[in-house]
Amino acid sequence: MAAAIRVAANEDDLAAVWAVRRAVFVEEQEIPAELEYDEYDATSLHLLAVDEDGAPLGTARLISGPEALAITGGIQDRVLLGRLAVVPAARGTGLGVRLVRAVEDLGRERGAKELELHAQVRAMGFYERLGYAAHGPEYDDAGIAHRTMTRAL
Repeated sequence: MAAAIRVAANEDDLAAVWAVRRAVFVEEQEIPAELEYDEYDATSLHLLAVDEDGAPLGTARLISGPEALAITGGIQDRVLLGRLAVVPAARGTGLGVRLVRAVEDLGRERGAKELELHAQVRAMGFYERLGYAAHGPEYDDAGIAHRTMTRAL
């Protein structure tokens, strides 16, 4: 499946990002919408993957700057990957890997030396295959078990 990945640049792109997140997190995983959308959405960089017809297939966000410092407890040179979502029809195509690598590239462009993410425990194997290591205990986020994972950039 061919897909183009770009930074969401306008209202239509952001609407497509929200549509993917709503389909995956709110509808499929039954996360309440008020927990899915947060204060970091306004300041994050959102990636959007689309097929050749422009239909949205996936998304991820990059949190950097002061917001990243607040989340990581002040760790310098660290950015965060979040809200990685791929629609069911595009799963298993390598799109998730491409989105993660695109966020890593954007983090490097911003001078980051490390990337942090908060993985659903059931998705940890995916991230481990990409070089991420888990740290700390499991914790609950929106009723789903998570662990913090990091990777040097």
